[in-house]
Amino acid sequence: MFNKISGGNGNITSFLGDDDVSLVLCGEAGQGIQTVESILVQVIKKGGYHLFSTKEYMSRVRGGQNSTQIRVSSSRARAFLNRIDLLLALSNGAVEHLQKRITSHTLIMGDEKHLISLSSDQYNLIEVPLLEEAQKLGGPIYSNVIAAGLLSCLLNISINLFNQRIRDMFARKGTEILENDLKAGKAGYKIGKNLVQTGKVKLNIQNSPEVKKELLLNGTDVVGWGCLAGGCNFMSSYPMTPSTPLQVFMASNANEFNLIFEQAEDEIAAINMALGASYAGAHSMVATSGSGFALMEEAVGLAGMIETPVVIYIGQRPGPAVGLPTRTSQEDLNLALYSGPGEFPRIIFAPGKMEDAFVMSQLAFNLADKYQIPVFILSDQYFADIYYNVPSIPIEDVENNKYIIKTNADYKRHLLTPDGISPRGIPGYGEGVVVVDSDEHDEDGHLTEDLDLRRRMVDKRLKKLEEIQKEVISPELVGGEDYQFLILGWGSTYWAIHEAMDNMKDNRFSFLHFKQVYPLHSSTKEYLAEAEKTLIFENNANGQFGNLIKLETGHEIHRMVLKYNGMPFSVEEVVKNLKNVRGG
Repeated sequence: MFNKISGGNGNITSFLGDDDVSLVLCGEAGQGIQTVESILVQVIKKGGYHLFSTKEYMSRVRGGQNSTQIRVSSSRARAFLNRIDLLLALSNGAVEHLQKRITSHTLIMGDEKHLISLSSDQYNLIEVPLLEEAQKLGGPIYSNVIAAGLLSCLLNISINLFNQRIRDMFARKGTEILENDLKAGKAGYKIGKNLVQTGKVKLNIQNSPEVKKELLLNGTDVVGWGCLAGGCNFMSSYPMTPSTPLQVFMASNANEFNLIFEQAEDEIAAINMALGASYAGAHSMVATSGSGFALMEEAVGLAGMIETPVVIYIGQRPGPAVGLPTRTSQEDLNLALYSGPGEFPRIIFAPGKMEDAFVMSQLAFNLADKYQIPVFILSDQYFADIYYNVPSIPIEDVENNKYIIKTNADYKRHLLTPDGISPRGIPGYGEGVVVVDSDEHDEDGHLTEDLDLRRRMVDKRLKKLEEIQKEVISPELVGGEDYQFLILGWGSTYWAIHEAMDNMKDNRFSFLHFKQVYPLHSSTKEYLAEAEKTLIFENNANGQFGNLIKLETGHEIHRMVLKYNGMPFSVEEVVKNLKNVRGG
Protein backbone atom coordinates (compact mmCIF):
# COMPACT_ATOMS: atom_id res chain seq x y z
CA MET A 1 0.00 0.00 0.00
CA PHE A 2 1.04 3.65 -0.12
CA ASN A 3 2.14 5.14 3.17
CA LYS A 4 2.14 8.85 3.86
CA ILE A 5 5.65 9.95 4.81
CA SER A 6 5.38 13.74 4.70
CA GLY A 7 2.91 16.53 4.14
CA GLY A 8 0.36 18.47 6.15
CA ASN A 9 -3.23 19.67 6.20
CA GLY A 10 -4.19 16.64 4.12
CA ASN A 11 -1.88 17.65 1.25
CA ILE A 12 0.32 14.72 0.31
CA THR A 13 3.81 15.50 -0.93
CA SER A 14 5.31 12.00 -0.99
CA PHE A 15 4.28 8.35 -0.94
CA LEU A 16 6.28 5.17 -0.60
CA GLY A 17 4.97 1.93 -2.06
CA ASP A 18 5.66 -1.48 -0.56
CA ASP A 19 6.05 -4.77 -2.45
CA ASP A 20 2.38 -5.21 -3.39
CA VAL A 21 0.53 -2.26 -4.89
CA SER A 22 -3.11 -2.14 -5.96
CA LEU A 23 -3.56 0.20 -8.92
CA VAL A 24 -7.11 1.02 -10.03
CA LEU A 25 -8.15 2.91 -13.14
CA CYS A 26 -11.70 4.17 -13.31
CA GLY A 27 -13.60 6.05 -15.99
CA GLU A 28 -16.65 5.98 -18.20
CA ALA A 29 -17.40 3.24 -20.70
CA GLY A 30 -15.87 4.28 -24.01
CA GLN A 31 -12.87 6.03 -22.45
CA GLY A 32 -10.52 3.14 -23.17
CA ILE A 33 -10.04 1.63 -19.72
CA GLN A 34 -9.58 -1.80 -21.30
CA THR A 35 -6.98 -0.33 -23.67
CA VAL A 36 -4.93 0.81 -20.69
CA GLU A 37 -5.30 -2.63 -19.11
CA SER A 38 -4.23 -4.35 -22.34
CA ILE A 39 -1.10 -2.21 -22.48
CA LEU A 40 -0.20 -2.45 -18.82
CA VAL A 41 -0.65 -6.17 -18.16
CA GLN A 42 1.76 -7.01 -20.96
CA VAL A 43 4.47 -4.46 -20.14
CA ILE A 44 4.26 -5.15 -16.39
CA LYS A 45 4.80 -8.85 -16.93
CA LYS A 46 7.60 -8.28 -19.46
CA GLY A 47 9.10 -5.87 -16.97
CA GLY A 48 9.50 -8.79 -14.58
CA TYR A 49 6.73 -8.01 -12.10
CA HIS A 50 4.12 -10.42 -10.81
CA LEU A 51 0.66 -9.13 -11.61
CA PHE A 52 -3.03 -9.78 -11.22
CA SER A 53 -5.75 -7.93 -13.10
CA THR A 54 -9.53 -7.89 -12.87
CA LYS A 55 -12.25 -5.58 -14.08
CA GLU A 56 -15.79 -4.53 -13.24
CA TYR A 57 -17.88 -2.85 -15.88
CA MET A 58 -21.41 -1.77 -16.57
CA SER A 59 -23.69 -3.11 -19.29
CA ARG A 60 -23.52 -0.07 -21.52
CA VAL A 61 -21.49 1.20 -24.45
CA ARG A 62 -21.11 4.75 -23.13
CA GLY A 63 -21.35 6.34 -19.71
CA GLY A 64 -21.51 4.75 -16.30
CA GLN A 65 -18.30 3.91 -14.45
CA ASN A 66 -15.96 1.03 -15.22
CA SER A 67 -12.83 0.14 -13.31
CA THR A 68 -9.83 -2.15 -13.63
CA GLN A 69 -7.63 -3.28 -10.77
CA ILE A 70 -4.03 -4.23 -11.49
CA ARG A 71 -2.01 -5.62 -8.61
CA VAL A 72 1.73 -5.28 -9.14
CA SER A 73 3.78 -7.32 -6.72
CA SER A 74 7.22 -8.60 -5.83
CA SER A 75 5.61 -12.00 -5.17
CA ARG A 76 2.70 -13.86 -6.75
CA ALA A 77 -0.64 -12.01 -6.76
CA ARG A 78 -3.74 -13.88 -7.89
CA ALA A 79 -6.77 -12.48 -6.05
CA PHE A 80 -9.01 -9.43 -5.91
CA LEU A 81 -8.30 -6.85 -3.21
CA ASN A 82 -10.75 -4.33 -1.89
CA ARG A 83 -7.80 -2.06 -1.11
CA ILE A 84 -6.89 0.73 -3.52
CA ASP A 85 -3.41 2.19 -3.17
CA LEU A 86 -3.36 4.36 -6.29
CA LEU A 87 -6.52 5.44 -8.10
CA LEU A 88 -6.19 7.00 -11.52
CA ALA A 89 -9.50 8.85 -11.93
CA LEU A 90 -10.35 9.36 -15.60
CA SER A 91 -13.86 10.77 -15.05
CA ASN A 92 -15.81 12.98 -12.66
CA GLY A 93 -17.68 10.03 -11.17
CA ALA A 94 -14.68 7.77 -10.53
CA VAL A 95 -14.12 8.66 -6.88
CA GLU A 96 -17.80 8.46 -6.01
CA HIS A 97 -18.08 5.08 -7.74
CA LEU A 98 -15.23 3.63 -5.68
CA GLN A 99 -15.88 5.59 -2.49
CA LYS A 100 -16.29 2.54 -0.26
CA ARG A 101 -12.86 1.25 -1.26
CA ILE A 102 -10.99 4.54 -0.81
CA THR A 103 -9.13 5.09 2.47
CA SER A 104 -6.84 7.72 3.95
CA HIS A 105 -3.92 5.86 2.35
CA THR A 106 -5.32 5.97 -1.19
CA LEU A 107 -3.49 8.27 -3.57
CA ILE A 108 -5.86 9.73 -6.19
CA MET A 109 -4.42 11.02 -9.45
CA GLY A 110 -6.30 12.68 -12.29
CA ASP A 111 -6.90 15.78 -14.36
CA GLU A 112 -7.94 18.94 -12.59
CA LYS A 113 -11.45 18.75 -14.08
CA HIS A 114 -11.93 15.27 -12.59
CA LEU A 115 -10.63 16.23 -9.14
CA ILE A 116 -11.94 19.80 -8.81
CA SER A 117 -14.94 18.85 -6.68
CA LEU A 118 -12.78 16.89 -4.21
CA SER A 119 -11.33 18.35 -1.04
CA SER A 120 -7.60 17.96 -0.42
CA ASP A 121 -8.43 17.84 3.29
CA GLN A 122 -10.37 14.64 2.70
CA TYR A 123 -8.40 13.01 -0.10
CA ASN A 124 -4.76 12.57 -1.13
CA LEU A 125 -4.79 14.26 -4.53
CA ILE A 126 -2.24 14.73 -7.29
CA GLU A 127 -3.24 16.52 -10.47
CA VAL A 128 -1.79 15.17 -13.71
CA PRO A 129 -2.39 16.87 -17.11
CA LEU A 130 -3.63 13.87 -19.10
CA LEU A 131 -6.25 15.76 -21.10
CA GLU A 132 -4.00 18.76 -21.71
CA GLU A 133 -1.31 16.53 -23.20
CA ALA A 134 -3.89 14.53 -25.17
CA GLN A 135 -5.27 17.69 -26.80
CA LYS A 136 -1.80 18.47 -28.11
CA LEU A 137 -1.87 15.15 -29.96
CA GLY A 138 -5.34 15.49 -31.43
CA GLY A 139 -7.94 14.85 -28.73
CA PRO A 140 -8.89 13.10 -25.50
CA ILE A 141 -8.71 9.67 -27.17
CA TYR A 142 -4.96 9.70 -26.47
CA SER A 143 -5.37 10.20 -22.73
CA ASN A 144 -5.60 6.46 -22.10
CA VAL A 145 -2.17 5.81 -23.65
CA ILE A 146 -0.75 8.77 -21.71
CA ALA A 147 -2.18 7.21 -18.53
CA ALA A 148 -0.58 3.87 -19.41
CA GLY A 149 2.75 5.61 -20.00
CA LEU A 150 2.48 7.45 -16.69
CA LEU A 151 1.89 4.27 -14.70
CA SER A 152 4.58 2.36 -16.61
CA CYS A 153 7.08 5.09 -15.73
CA LEU A 154 6.12 4.93 -12.03
CA LEU A 155 6.78 1.17 -12.20
CA ASN A 156 10.21 1.82 -13.73
CA ILE A 157 9.36 -0.09 -16.91
CA SER A 158 11.63 0.60 -19.86
CA ILE A 159 10.12 3.00 -22.40
CA ASN A 160 11.50 0.76 -25.15
CA LEU A 161 9.43 -2.12 -23.77
CA PHE A 162 6.40 0.17 -23.59
CA ASN A 163 6.87 1.40 -27.16
CA GLN A 164 7.08 -2.13 -28.49
CA ARG A 165 3.71 -2.91 -26.90
CA ILE A 166 2.24 0.22 -28.51
CA ARG A 167 3.55 -0.87 -31.91
CA ASP A 168 2.09 -4.34 -31.46
CA MET A 169 -1.34 -2.90 -30.62
CA PHE A 170 -1.64 0.09 -32.96
CA ALA A 171 0.58 -0.49 -36.01
CA ARG A 172 -2.40 -1.83 -37.96
CA LYS A 173 -4.19 1.51 -37.54
CA GLY A 174 -1.70 3.37 -39.72
CA THR A 175 1.47 5.39 -39.33
CA GLU A 176 -0.14 8.63 -38.14
CA ILE A 177 -2.13 7.04 -35.32
CA LEU A 178 0.83 4.89 -34.28
CA GLU A 179 3.15 7.89 -34.10
CA ASN A 180 0.65 9.83 -32.02
CA ASP A 181 0.25 6.89 -29.65
CA LEU A 182 4.03 6.68 -29.27
CA LYS A 183 4.09 10.41 -28.49
CA ALA A 184 1.26 9.88 -26.00
CA GLY A 185 3.26 7.22 -24.22
CA LYS A 186 6.29 9.52 -24.13
CA ALA A 187 4.14 12.29 -22.64
CA GLY A 188 2.94 9.89 -19.95
CA TYR A 189 6.51 8.93 -19.11
CA LYS A 190 7.42 12.62 -18.81
CA ILE A 191 4.59 13.17 -16.29
CA GLY A 192 5.60 10.08 -14.35
CA LYS A 193 9.27 11.07 -14.27
CA ASN A 194 8.33 14.44 -12.82
CA LEU A 195 6.27 12.77 -10.06
CA VAL A 196 9.21 10.55 -9.14
CA GLN A 197 11.81 13.33 -9.24
CA THR A 198 9.70 15.65 -7.07
CA GLY A 199 9.18 12.87 -4.54
CA LYS A 200 5.40 12.73 -4.92
CA VAL A 201 5.33 9.03 -5.79
CA LYS A 202 7.86 6.31 -5.19
CA LEU A 203 7.30 2.59 -5.65
CA ASN A 204 9.43 -0.08 -4.06
CA ILE A 205 8.34 -3.20 -5.94
CA GLN A 206 11.08 -5.68 -6.83
CA ASN A 207 11.01 -7.35 -10.21
CA SER A 208 12.38 -10.75 -11.14
CA PRO A 209 13.94 -11.92 -14.42
CA GLU A 210 12.14 -15.26 -13.99
CA VAL A 211 8.73 -13.61 -14.34
CA LYS A 212 9.61 -12.44 -17.84
CA LYS A 213 9.78 -16.09 -18.93
CA GLU A 214 6.38 -16.99 -17.48
CA LEU A 215 3.00 -17.13 -19.18
CA LEU A 216 0.47 -14.33 -18.78
CA LEU A 217 -2.95 -15.93 -19.05
CA ASN A 218 -6.54 -14.95 -18.52
CA GLY A 219 -9.33 -17.29 -17.49
CA THR A 220 -11.04 -17.34 -20.87
CA ASP A 221 -7.95 -18.13 -22.90
CA VAL A 222 -6.76 -20.93 -20.64
CA VAL A 223 -10.17 -22.63 -20.89
CA GLY A 224 -9.93 -22.22 -24.64
CA TRP A 225 -6.48 -23.81 -24.78
CA GLY A 226 -7.81 -26.68 -22.69
CA CYS A 227 -10.70 -27.21 -25.10
CA LEU A 228 -8.33 -27.25 -28.07
CA ALA A 229 -6.01 -29.63 -26.22
CA GLY A 230 -9.03 -31.88 -25.63
CA GLY A 231 -9.58 -32.14 -29.38
CA CYS A 232 -12.53 -29.78 -29.77
CA ASN A 233 -13.19 -29.45 -33.49
CA PHE A 234 -16.76 -28.12 -33.54
CA MET A 235 -18.30 -25.24 -31.61
CA SER A 236 -21.67 -23.64 -32.12
CA SER A 237 -22.84 -20.81 -29.89
CA TYR A 238 -24.82 -17.63 -29.65
CA PRO A 239 -23.02 -14.60 -28.16
CA MET A 240 -23.76 -13.90 -24.51
CA THR A 241 -21.60 -12.23 -21.87
CA PRO A 242 -19.44 -13.56 -20.25
CA SER A 243 -19.15 -16.57 -22.57
CA THR A 244 -18.61 -14.49 -25.71
CA PRO A 245 -14.83 -14.07 -25.16
CA LEU A 246 -14.43 -17.85 -25.26
CA GLN A 247 -16.38 -17.96 -28.51
CA VAL A 248 -14.10 -15.26 -29.94
CA PHE A 249 -11.01 -17.16 -28.78
CA MET A 250 -12.16 -20.42 -30.38
CA ALA A 251 -13.25 -18.74 -33.60
CA SER A 252 -9.94 -16.87 -33.90
CA ASN A 253 -8.02 -20.15 -33.55
CA ALA A 254 -10.36 -22.18 -35.77
CA ASN A 255 -8.19 -22.31 -38.88
CA GLU A 256 -5.00 -23.28 -37.10
CA PHE A 257 -6.67 -26.08 -35.13
CA ASN A 258 -9.02 -27.39 -37.82
CA LEU A 259 -12.07 -26.27 -35.86
CA ILE A 260 -15.48 -25.44 -37.29
CA PHE A 261 -17.08 -22.52 -35.45
CA GLU A 262 -20.72 -21.65 -36.13
CA GLN A 263 -22.48 -18.63 -34.68
CA ALA A 264 -26.02 -19.92 -34.48
CA GLU A 265 -29.21 -17.89 -34.68
CA ASP A 266 -30.08 -18.73 -31.06
CA GLU A 267 -29.11 -21.00 -28.19
CA ILE A 268 -31.57 -23.74 -29.11
CA ALA A 269 -30.05 -24.05 -32.55
CA ALA A 270 -26.54 -23.89 -31.09
CA ILE A 271 -26.79 -26.91 -28.82
CA ASN A 272 -28.69 -28.97 -31.36
CA MET A 273 -25.98 -28.23 -33.93
CA ALA A 274 -23.40 -29.37 -31.39
CA LEU A 275 -25.31 -32.61 -30.79
CA GLY A 276 -25.63 -33.21 -34.53
CA ALA A 277 -21.89 -32.71 -34.97
CA SER A 278 -21.18 -35.04 -32.04
CA TYR A 279 -23.48 -37.71 -33.49
CA ALA A 280 -21.36 -37.50 -36.62
CA GLY A 281 -18.15 -37.95 -34.62
CA ALA A 282 -16.99 -34.43 -33.75
CA HIS A 283 -15.71 -33.31 -30.36
CA SER A 284 -18.28 -30.58 -29.93
CA MET A 285 -19.14 -27.86 -27.43
CA VAL A 286 -21.32 -24.84 -26.79
CA ALA A 287 -20.69 -21.75 -24.67
CA THR A 288 -23.37 -19.63 -23.07
CA SER A 289 -24.53 -17.96 -19.87
CA GLY A 290 -27.38 -18.77 -17.49
CA SER A 291 -30.41 -17.40 -19.31
CA GLY A 292 -29.00 -18.63 -22.61
CA PHE A 293 -28.49 -22.07 -21.17
CA ALA A 294 -32.12 -22.09 -19.97
CA LEU A 295 -33.07 -22.32 -23.66
CA MET A 296 -30.78 -25.31 -24.09
CA GLU A 297 -32.24 -27.49 -21.36
CA GLU A 298 -34.49 -29.60 -23.59
CA ALA A 299 -31.48 -30.48 -25.73
CA VAL A 300 -29.50 -31.43 -22.62
CA GLY A 301 -32.19 -34.05 -22.05
CA LEU A 302 -31.79 -35.10 -25.66
CA ALA A 303 -28.06 -35.62 -25.07
CA GLY A 304 -28.93 -37.80 -22.10
CA MET A 305 -31.46 -39.86 -24.02
CA ILE A 306 -29.44 -40.47 -27.19
CA GLU A 307 -26.22 -40.80 -25.17
CA THR A 308 -24.36 -38.29 -27.28
CA PRO A 309 -21.41 -36.40 -25.74
CA VAL A 310 -21.31 -32.60 -25.57
CA VAL A 311 -19.28 -30.11 -23.53
CA ILE A 312 -21.23 -27.13 -22.18
CA TYR A 313 -19.39 -24.04 -20.95
CA ILE A 314 -21.49 -21.74 -18.76
CA GLY A 315 -20.08 -18.31 -17.94
CA GLN A 316 -22.08 -17.47 -14.84
CA ARG A 317 -23.52 -14.04 -14.15
CA PRO A 318 -26.29 -12.82 -11.82
CA GLY A 319 -29.88 -13.68 -12.70
CA PRO A 320 -32.79 -14.23 -12.83
CA ALA A 321 -33.39 -13.63 -16.52
CA VAL A 322 -30.83 -11.17 -17.92
CA GLY A 323 -29.90 -10.07 -14.38
CA LEU A 324 -26.60 -8.17 -14.32
CA PRO A 325 -25.10 -9.08 -17.71
CA THR A 326 -21.55 -7.95 -16.97
CA ARG A 327 -21.15 -8.98 -13.31
CA THR A 328 -20.14 -12.22 -11.67
CA SER A 329 -21.92 -14.96 -9.73
CA GLN A 330 -22.01 -18.66 -8.91
CA GLU A 331 -25.76 -18.95 -9.39
CA ASP A 332 -26.02 -21.63 -12.10
CA LEU A 333 -24.87 -24.75 -10.29
CA ASN A 334 -28.44 -25.90 -9.71
CA LEU A 335 -29.32 -24.99 -13.28
CA ALA A 336 -26.59 -27.26 -14.63
CA LEU A 337 -27.19 -30.00 -12.08
CA TYR A 338 -30.93 -30.33 -12.65
CA SER A 339 -31.19 -29.31 -16.30
CA GLY A 340 -33.05 -31.50 -18.74
CA PRO A 341 -36.12 -33.67 -18.14
CA GLY A 342 -35.71 -37.11 -16.64
CA GLU A 343 -32.74 -38.71 -14.92
CA PHE A 344 -29.35 -39.26 -16.51
CA PRO A 345 -25.71 -38.78 -15.51
CA ARG A 346 -23.56 -35.70 -16.03
CA ILE A 347 -20.26 -34.25 -14.80
CA ILE A 348 -19.75 -30.67 -13.61
CA PHE A 349 -16.33 -29.01 -13.35
CA ALA A 350 -15.68 -25.61 -11.76
CA PRO A 351 -12.00 -24.64 -12.04
CA GLY A 352 -10.59 -21.95 -9.74
CA LYS A 353 -7.04 -21.50 -10.97
CA MET A 354 -5.43 -21.35 -14.40
CA GLU A 355 -3.76 -24.74 -14.30
CA ASP A 356 -7.00 -26.45 -13.29
CA ALA A 357 -8.97 -24.63 -15.97
CA PHE A 358 -6.67 -26.05 -18.63
CA VAL A 359 -6.79 -29.59 -17.20
CA MET A 360 -10.55 -29.62 -16.57
CA SER A 361 -11.39 -28.27 -20.01
CA GLN A 362 -9.20 -30.84 -21.74
CA LEU A 363 -10.55 -33.63 -19.56
CA ALA A 364 -14.16 -32.58 -20.21
CA PHE A 365 -13.97 -33.78 -23.82
CA ASN A 366 -12.43 -37.12 -22.88
CA LEU A 367 -15.03 -37.85 -20.20
CA ALA A 368 -17.92 -36.68 -22.37
CA ASP A 369 -16.76 -39.11 -25.07
CA LYS A 370 -16.01 -41.96 -22.70
CA TYR A 371 -19.36 -41.88 -20.88
CA GLN A 372 -21.45 -40.39 -23.74
CA ILE A 373 -22.89 -37.67 -21.50
CA PRO A 374 -23.00 -33.88 -21.18
CA VAL A 375 -20.04 -32.45 -19.26
CA PHE A 376 -20.26 -28.91 -17.86
CA ILE A 377 -17.53 -26.36 -17.29
CA LEU A 378 -18.80 -23.71 -14.87
CA SER A 379 -16.89 -20.47 -15.04
CA ASP A 380 -18.03 -16.91 -14.26
CA GLN A 381 -17.37 -13.33 -15.31
CA TYR A 382 -14.68 -12.85 -12.68
CA PHE A 383 -12.65 -15.92 -13.62
CA ALA A 384 -13.18 -15.37 -17.34
CA ASP A 385 -11.69 -11.86 -17.21
CA ILE A 386 -8.80 -12.14 -14.72
CA TYR A 387 -5.14 -12.14 -15.75
CA TYR A 388 -2.13 -13.36 -13.81
CA ASN A 389 1.24 -14.91 -14.58
CA VAL A 390 1.98 -18.61 -14.15
CA PRO A 391 5.21 -20.58 -14.70
CA SER A 392 3.50 -23.04 -17.06
CA ILE A 393 0.38 -25.04 -17.76
CA PRO A 394 0.51 -28.86 -17.62
CA ILE A 395 0.37 -29.46 -21.35
CA GLU A 396 2.65 -32.49 -20.94
CA ASP A 397 -0.20 -34.26 -19.12
CA VAL A 398 -2.54 -34.07 -22.11
CA GLU A 399 -3.74 -37.48 -23.22
CA ASN A 400 -6.73 -37.94 -25.47
CA ASN A 401 -8.37 -41.33 -25.91
CA LYS A 402 -10.55 -42.55 -28.75
CA TYR A 403 -13.88 -44.13 -27.91
CA ILE A 404 -15.51 -44.50 -31.34
CA ILE A 405 -15.66 -48.01 -32.77
CA LYS A 406 -16.03 -49.29 -36.32
CA THR A 407 -19.50 -50.82 -36.50
CA ASN A 408 -20.46 -54.24 -37.81
CA ALA A 409 -23.65 -55.20 -39.61
CA ASP A 410 -25.60 -56.08 -36.46
CA TYR A 411 -24.47 -53.01 -34.50
CA LYS A 412 -26.75 -51.87 -31.65
CA ARG A 413 -26.22 -48.23 -30.64
CA HIS A 414 -27.75 -48.66 -27.15
CA LEU A 415 -26.54 -52.15 -26.35
CA LEU A 416 -27.23 -53.13 -22.74
CA THR A 417 -23.84 -53.60 -21.05
CA PRO A 418 -22.73 -54.30 -17.46
CA ASP A 419 -21.22 -50.82 -16.99
CA GLY A 420 -23.96 -48.99 -18.91
CA ILE A 421 -21.59 -47.77 -21.62
CA SER A 422 -22.64 -48.92 -25.09
CA PRO A 423 -20.04 -49.12 -27.86
CA ARG A 424 -20.31 -45.84 -29.75
CA GLY A 425 -20.41 -45.87 -33.51
CA ILE A 426 -20.92 -43.01 -35.96
CA PRO A 427 -22.61 -42.95 -39.37
CA GLY A 428 -20.42 -44.10 -42.25
CA TYR A 429 -17.71 -45.72 -40.14
CA GLY A 430 -18.33 -49.44 -40.54
CA GLU A 431 -21.25 -51.48 -41.78
CA GLY A 432 -23.79 -50.73 -39.06
CA VAL A 433 -26.68 -48.31 -38.98
CA VAL A 434 -26.45 -45.79 -36.10
CA VAL A 435 -29.98 -45.07 -34.92
CA VAL A 436 -30.86 -42.54 -32.23
CA ASP A 437 -34.32 -41.41 -31.11
CA SER A 438 -35.45 -38.81 -28.57
CA ASP A 439 -38.17 -41.24 -27.42
CA GLU A 440 -37.32 -44.17 -25.23
CA HIS A 441 -35.82 -46.84 -27.45
CA ASP A 442 -34.58 -50.40 -27.65
CA GLU A 443 -30.96 -51.48 -28.06
CA ASP A 444 -31.10 -50.79 -31.80
CA GLY A 445 -32.27 -47.22 -31.14
CA HIS A 446 -35.85 -47.67 -32.32
CA LEU A 447 -38.79 -46.26 -30.37
CA THR A 448 -40.29 -48.58 -27.80
CA GLU A 449 -43.07 -48.57 -25.21
CA ASP A 450 -41.99 -51.83 -23.63
CA LEU A 451 -42.11 -50.74 -19.99
CA ASP A 452 -39.72 -53.39 -18.73
CA LEU A 453 -37.21 -52.37 -21.39
CA ARG A 454 -37.78 -48.74 -20.38
CA ARG A 455 -36.71 -49.57 -16.82
CA ARG A 456 -33.63 -51.42 -18.04
CA MET A 457 -32.62 -48.51 -20.28
CA VAL A 458 -32.89 -46.04 -17.39
CA ASP A 459 -30.82 -48.36 -15.21
CA LYS A 460 -28.27 -48.69 -18.01
CA ARG A 461 -27.81 -44.95 -18.33
CA LEU A 462 -27.60 -44.39 -14.57
CA LYS A 463 -25.17 -47.30 -14.22
CA LYS A 464 -22.53 -45.04 -15.74
CA LEU A 465 -22.45 -43.03 -12.51
CA GLU A 466 -20.76 -45.97 -10.77
CA GLU A 467 -17.96 -45.86 -13.33
CA ILE A 468 -17.78 -42.07 -13.28
CA GLN A 469 -17.43 -42.14 -9.48
CA LYS A 470 -14.19 -44.11 -9.85
CA GLU A 471 -12.45 -41.18 -11.53
CA VAL A 472 -13.96 -38.17 -9.77
CA ILE A 473 -11.28 -35.58 -9.11
CA SER A 474 -10.61 -35.21 -5.41
CA PRO A 475 -10.94 -31.82 -3.75
CA GLU A 476 -7.70 -29.98 -2.94
CA LEU A 477 -6.84 -29.51 0.74
CA VAL A 478 -4.88 -26.32 1.39
CA GLY A 479 -3.35 -26.40 4.87
CA GLY A 480 -2.73 -29.12 7.39
CA GLU A 481 -4.83 -32.22 8.03
CA ASP A 482 -5.16 -31.46 11.74
CA TYR A 483 -7.63 -28.58 11.41
CA GLN A 484 -10.31 -27.18 13.65
CA PHE A 485 -12.06 -25.02 11.07
CA LEU A 486 -12.58 -26.26 7.51
CA ILE A 487 -13.27 -23.65 4.83
CA LEU A 488 -15.11 -24.86 1.71
CA GLY A 489 -15.11 -23.23 -1.68
CA TRP A 490 -15.58 -24.04 -5.34
CA GLY A 491 -14.71 -22.48 -8.63
CA SER A 492 -13.34 -18.94 -8.72
CA THR A 493 -13.25 -18.40 -4.94
CA TYR A 494 -9.98 -20.36 -4.81
CA TRP A 495 -7.35 -17.63 -4.67
CA ALA A 496 -9.23 -15.17 -2.45
CA ILE A 497 -9.62 -17.87 0.21
CA HIS A 498 -6.09 -19.16 -0.33
CA GLU A 499 -4.52 -15.71 0.11
CA ALA A 500 -6.73 -14.93 3.11
CA MET A 501 -5.48 -18.11 4.79
CA ASP A 502 -1.89 -17.12 4.06
CA ASN A 503 -2.54 -13.73 5.67
CA MET A 504 -4.18 -15.27 8.73
CA LYS A 505 -1.26 -17.62 9.50
CA ASP A 506 -3.55 -19.71 11.70
CA ASN A 507 -3.01 -23.46 11.40
CA ARG A 508 -6.41 -24.15 12.89
CA PHE A 509 -7.84 -23.34 9.44
CA SER A 510 -7.63 -25.48 6.34
CA PHE A 511 -9.31 -24.96 2.99
CA LEU A 512 -11.01 -27.63 0.89
CA HIS A 513 -11.51 -26.52 -2.70
CA PHE A 514 -13.72 -28.36 -5.17
CA LYS A 515 -12.79 -28.18 -8.84
CA GLN A 516 -15.31 -30.93 -9.59
CA VAL A 517 -18.64 -30.18 -7.96
CA TYR A 518 -20.59 -33.16 -9.29
CA PRO A 519 -20.36 -36.02 -8.62
CA LEU A 520 -18.69 -35.35 -5.28
CA HIS A 521 -15.54 -37.25 -4.41
CA SER A 522 -16.02 -40.02 -1.86
CA SER A 523 -13.52 -38.38 0.52
CA THR A 524 -15.76 -35.32 1.03
CA LYS A 525 -17.64 -36.78 3.98
CA GLU A 526 -14.40 -37.73 5.73
CA TYR A 527 -12.97 -34.22 5.41
CA LEU A 528 -16.16 -32.72 6.83
CA ALA A 529 -16.25 -35.12 9.76
CA GLU A 530 -12.79 -34.01 10.92
CA ALA A 531 -13.83 -30.36 11.37
CA GLU A 532 -15.21 -28.78 14.51
CA LYS A 533 -16.79 -26.09 12.33
CA THR A 534 -17.27 -25.82 8.57
CA LEU A 535 -17.89 -22.65 6.59
CA ILE A 536 -18.39 -22.08 2.89
CA PHE A 537 -17.95 -19.05 0.61
CA GLU A 538 -20.27 -18.81 -2.40
CA ASN A 539 -21.33 -16.09 -4.83
CA ASN A 540 -25.05 -16.86 -4.61
CA ALA A 541 -27.91 -16.22 -2.22
CA ASN A 542 -28.90 -19.76 -1.23
CA GLY A 543 -25.64 -21.62 -0.77
CA GLN A 544 -26.20 -23.93 -3.71
CA PHE A 545 -23.04 -25.98 -3.27
CA GLY A 546 -23.46 -26.12 0.49
CA ASN A 547 -26.95 -27.49 -0.04
CA LEU A 548 -25.61 -30.07 -2.51
CA ILE A 549 -23.05 -31.18 0.06
CA LYS A 550 -25.83 -31.63 2.64
CA LEU A 551 -27.91 -33.59 0.13
CA GLU A 552 -25.03 -35.88 -0.80
CA THR A 553 -23.32 -36.33 2.59
CA GLY A 554 -25.88 -35.36 5.25
CA HIS A 555 -23.47 -32.72 6.62
CA GLU A 556 -24.97 -29.29 7.23
CA ILE A 557 -22.47 -26.45 6.81
CA HIS A 558 -22.19 -24.48 10.05
CA ARG A 559 -21.76 -21.08 8.41
CA MET A 560 -22.50 -19.91 4.88
CA VAL A 561 -20.84 -16.70 3.69
CA LEU A 562 -22.89 -15.67 0.67
CA LYS A 563 -22.22 -12.73 -1.64
CA TYR A 564 -24.54 -11.95 -4.53
CA ASN A 565 -24.15 -8.27 -5.42
CA GLY A 566 -22.31 -9.10 -8.64
CA MET A 567 -18.79 -8.67 -7.25
CA PRO A 568 -16.28 -11.40 -6.31
CA PHE A 569 -15.02 -11.97 -2.78
CA SER A 570 -12.07 -9.81 -1.84
CA VAL A 571 -9.22 -11.16 0.25
CA GLU A 572 -10.15 -8.68 3.00
CA GLU A 573 -13.75 -9.96 3.12
CA VAL A 574 -12.59 -13.52 3.55
CA VAL A 575 -10.14 -12.55 6.31
CA LYS A 576 -12.87 -10.66 8.16
CA ASN A 577 -15.19 -13.66 8.08
CA LEU A 578 -12.47 -16.06 9.18
CA LYS A 579 -11.66 -13.84 12.14
CA ASN A 580 -15.34 -13.82 13.10
CA VAL A 581 -15.41 -17.61 13.04
CA ARG A 582 -12.40 -18.03 15.29
CA GLY A 583 -13.54 -15.20 17.57
CA GLY A 584 -11.21 -12.26 16.99
